[in-house]
Amino acid sequence: MVSLAAKTILIFSVFLCVIAIADPISMANLGGIRDVEGEAANGLEIEQLGRFAVDQHNKKENALLEFARVIKAREQVVAGTLHHLTVEVIDAGKKKTYEAKVWVKPWLNFKELQEFSHAGDSS
Repeated sequence: MVSLAAKTILIFSVFLCVIAIADPISMANLGGIRDVEGEAANGLEIEQLGRFAVDQHNKKENALLEFARVIKAREQVVAGTLHHLTVEVIDAGKKKTYEAKVWVKPWLNFKELQEFSHAGDSS
């Protein structure tokens, strides 16, 4: 019969092996910001989030920015997903670039604009 100490050492050793062979890139990015790539980057969900960000900014600031497109999308897993978007808008006929952060918790039907600033701003 194997002793409790031997079982504990065996379980701990297996645990260490699993950690050692885990994908180091995935482990490093856990909770970090990653680029949205492929079809998802050009998908309807990202476009809707970009439109949502511009609409919410317009309501809050009584502005008249017109959504044009999402230039870049990144995301961060938090309590939900924090979408970091670079959006192009039309402001009085001129193209401008803004950075937006939209926090989404789909299981709560929650979506909130966290930040919206001109890409040239240093804030």
